Amino acid sequence: MARTPTGESVLSRVVSIFEAFDPDTPALRVTEIARRSGLHIATASRMVKILVSYGWLSRDADGKVRIGVRLWELASRASPTLSLREAAMPFLEDLHAVVGHHAQLGVVEGEEVLFVERLSAPGAVINITRIAGRLPLHASSSGLILLAHASSEFQEKIIHRPLRTYTRNTIVDPRRLRVFLAGVRKSGYAFCPGFIDEHATGIAVPVRGGDDQVIAALSVIVPNDANARMQLPALQSAARGVARAMRSGPRI
Repeated sequence: MARTPTGESVLSRVVSIFEAFDPDTPALRVTEIARRSGLHIATASRMVKILVSYGWLSRDADGKVRIGVRLWELASRASPTLSLREAAMPFLEDLHAVVGHHAQLGVVEGEEVLFVERLSAPGAVINITRIAGRLPLHASSSGLILLAHASSEFQEKIIHRPLRTYTRNTIVDPRRLRVFLAGVRKSGYAFCPGFIDEHATGIAVPVRGGDDQVIAALSVIVPNDANARMQLPALQSAARGVARAMRSGPRI
């Protein structure tokens, strides 16, 4: 692979440009892309121009640059979560209709939970997650389901890291977190009132694949009140439906 005089591969520079974007800043000026990627402004400008020509980036009327539809198309076509999302959507839609707030599907990606699908509604309780957004495994209900069913080695790796505190209810103490994860495995769900925001409760259950391994977490975000736990039966039913759909495979 061709390398620059400074030793970087061209591909590493392209990757650094794409990684300059995040959920909070989907559109950036070239100067900001250069700063975030560590590239010289002239290099960033030249590479952005090439990527725009391929449709991997697009340029707004005001000159800002964003991820292109072509890249989204390619990524969606090859996504390993495609079959999971297709199996989950009918049940996610039904679940969303029941709870009236947020219903979402998350998987482990690296050391975080990645949300591959999310349904919401106007006036729903506050929820900081979004499609293609990430959260730490220790803080969200989906993340805690996935962490509880991960290997003990992986759990300890996460537990021994500095853990972000979102509210006074976020569990960051290693001993308390181990106890909570054991409770999740025993009960089959994670009930997290006010872990991310004190006004919201996250509730998640595991989605199991054909080998009974946990492959995803299905969750709802509802108001943090006395009615929150009432959403659990609908959530569990939806997760069983997704698991059945995954086992039966695609319908022709």
